Amino acid sequence: MTNSSEAEPGLAGRAETVASFAHEVTLLSRLQHALHSNPALVPLIVLVISILVFGALLGGKFFSSFALTLILQQVAIVGIVGAAQSLVILTAGIDLSVGAIMVLSSVVMGQFTFRLGLPPFVAIACGLALGTFIGFVNGWLVARVKLPPFIVTLGTWQIALAANFLYSGNETIRAQEIETQAPILQLFGQSFSVGGAVFTYGVIAFIGIVLILAYVLRHTAWGRHVYAVGDDAEAAQLAGVNTRKVLISVYMLSGLICAFAGWVLIGRIGSVSPTSGQTANIESITAVVIGGISLFGGRGSVLGMLFGALIVGVFSLGLRLLGADAQWTYLLIGVLIIAAVAVDQWIRKVSA
Repeated sequence: MTNSSEAEPGLAGRAETVASFAHEVTLLSRLQHALHSNPALVPLIVLVISILVFGALLGGKFFSSFALTLILQQVAIVGIVGAAQSLVILTAGIDLSVGAIMVLSSVVMGQFTFRLGLPPFVAIACGLALGTFIGFVNGWLVARVKLPPFIVTLGTWQIALAANFLYSGNETIRAQEIETQAPILQLFGQSFSVGGAVFTYGVIAFIGIVLILAYVLRHTAWGRHVYAVGDDAEAAQLAGVNTRKVLISVYMLSGLICAFAGWVLIGRIGSVSPTSGQTANIESITAVVIGGISLFGGRGSVLGMLFGALIVGVFSLGLRLLGADAQWTYLLIGVLIIAAVAVDQWIRKVSA
């Protein structure tokens, strides 16, 4: 029996090493990996830079406690609806009906109280139940009937909007009536002071919802399933995740949060108006996209949405204090949206 050196003389003297593929680690690649691991980092950096820029231009006028808390008050409604939108987009869906659900729920709360004479707490519960039910319809059509989320929520948006105007008769319930007969409807518009800063209960509700969702999404099985469905629904199903159940629960929770936003909306504007909050669907998507949540699903953080909403608030107030035309706000927000999507595409190359 011959040995290997005799059988294969051509291999003699060659280096006995295994082929390896070196990947150069650069500062840019490290940044890319860091942003991929922490999606909320980009909007946080943009938020800090925005505050510093407007602070340098406006000084104490911008850094006053009144101005900074005013930003929170202005973005509270959009932020709550954005939290609902975040859940849906994390599953690689989209919900165009969030604003209509919010307004319709607020109208039901007001009309059930003043037209039907129900106790305000019962009317509020009915509004919350209605929002949850619309969310269930959205989720059932997406998960069971397999209709595209865009088409489903476009349809329910139109239905809820029409029901809103038909049921309310385009009638606004005035703030004075609510204040005297059902002040609980204005609960989230009430304010309190902390060291010169004025906060509303709506702001506290907004921050509370974001923190609760951030915890649930990161530290519960349901939250991990939401990310898994958004990342790859088929793979999640093969791994034992009930994707239909997850999707329906996500849309139901989204509807409930939007209905709650309707209650907060009454406190914010003081009245029940069927024409309020009509652009909340677009504004919520804006906050989500700028906040670094991927429109392709499975990546992002609800904390990023919070930063995205604050960025919009900082730009709006900062430009207003500078006396700039309101159109500049839309222009800059549009640039931020496109930039956010471009950054998301660049970051996603890490996992490609």
